Amino acid sequence: MTPPADLLIRCASVVTVDPDRRVIEDGWIAVTGDRIAGIGTGPAPQAARVIDRPGLIALPGLIDAHSHAGHGLVRAAGAGDGDAWFDICAAIYAEAATPAFWAAEARLAGLERLMGGVTTAVALLGGGADVYRTDTPAAGDAHCAASRETGLRTILAVGPGRLPFPRGFGPDRRPVGFARQMEVAADLFARHDDVLGRGTGIALILPVYLPAHYLPAHMAADGAEIRAMALAMADLQARTGALFTQDGHRSGSIALAEELGLLSPRAALGHGIELTGADVAALQRTGASIIHNPSAIMSISGRCPVPELIEAGVNVCIGSDAGAPDRGFDMFRHMAQAMHYHRRHFRDAAVPPEGKALEMCTIDAARALGLERALGSLEVGKKADIVLLDGRKAHLWPPVMVLNRVTHFANAADVDTVVVNGRVLVEARQVRHLDAGAILDEAQAMADAMFAAIGRPDARQESPDLWRRARRAAAPFRPSGEP
Repeated sequence: MTPPADLLIRCASVVTVDPDRRVIEDGWIAVTGDRIAGIGTGPAPQAARVIDRPGLIALPGLIDAHSHAGHGLVRAAGAGDGDAWFDICAAIYAEAATPAFWAAEARLAGLERLMGGVTTAVALLGGGADVYRTDTPAAGDAHCAASRETGLRTILAVGPGRLPFPRGFGPDRRPVGFARQMEVAADLFARHDDVLGRGTGIALILPVYLPAHYLPAHMAADGAEIRAMALAMADLQARTGALFTQDGHRSGSIALAEELGLLSPRAALGHGIELTGADVAALQRTGASIIHNPSAIMSISGRCPVPELIEAGVNVCIGSDAGAPDRGFDMFRHMAQAMHYHRRHFRDAAVPPEGKALEMCTIDAARALGLERALGSLEVGKKADIVLLDGRKAHLWPPVMVLNRVTHFANAADVDTVVVNGRVLVEARQVRHLDAGAILDEAQAMADAMFAAIGRPDARQESPDLWRRARRAAAPFRPSGEP
């Protein structure tokens, strides 16, 4: 006799994203331990626990391949002023932030993600102008501990900041060199990298450098130092087997990263706008992935050529680049944004198709992270990371064309139930293992303290000109067809 499953989920639709891209109507999913034990229709196995509500739509757990730890507590700071935003991030992340700050932000981000169906996420330990808080392990330790509390799978990207070194950290701006930040990154990897077990992983990160940094008129003197840092990073990745990621690729930087020995199938590169032919060729040769961030400010300043990259055989996934300054962790929003972004460019309402948008947040993202054998689709033997949408809502009705409904009409608030590693973390929109009120209160108090510490409480006040301000250098409007 077959032993009963631990959990049985009955669904109106099961969107598997398996190799055959099956969509199973009136189906079920059986979970035993942390794995999917069966998927089918008709008679189902017995189970200790059953979830069965009308209209549920099952998806693989969504994967956010690029975001920033810390950003959840600096939302909207600077009120649209990009320079102010970077200054605020640098001041908080490098100087004011305590381990408690990173823990509070991880809890808040984890709560938002779980409520939105994100089960795996990559977070850079800082950001702004490449400020990564690896002067000591304390920030990374705090983030990982808080992330494990949420139950979310997280990969924390750690590494050195941008030239010049040493960098100043803490209220006293104590100097920290490149070698020390690399030591901390290796230490964090050794103690926390277990994303499929304990739920936390560690990736390595190095700032993006552009070909211009090698021109005599710019930073030719730093060229040798950049090469030495790249060699040290490549060596650390080879020793650890860690994922390597970068934030802000554009205009020749990917070809340069290949030349520096940084690219492989274990590399996932953020943004990728205004790419050159040499950049695309580098991606094809090395097997590195691109993380498209369609809702990010960088995607306004330049275009990531996603459909062209996919046609060229490059793996592309989606990241939120969240949770600030003007976007959150709702991957349904980012799927829809990606489709509109490229459809407007091509003036073609079918490029990319709905299924590809979902793939970029599931199996393609898992592939970019090197986790496609365990995550990214609903298949027997894979980890039981499952999201159930409440399909019985007016904006998701009538119950036809499930891919269309999920990618165009669903949003984070439609997530009913979330299972991570076989554990039900959200059910009927209740998160019983976390105190949501306490998380919100802690986040508010910590954010208030940080802005006070850097002397910028004004940075979170909206300016009256947000109603009228327009910054454009375009010529006056002329109706279509006029000279």
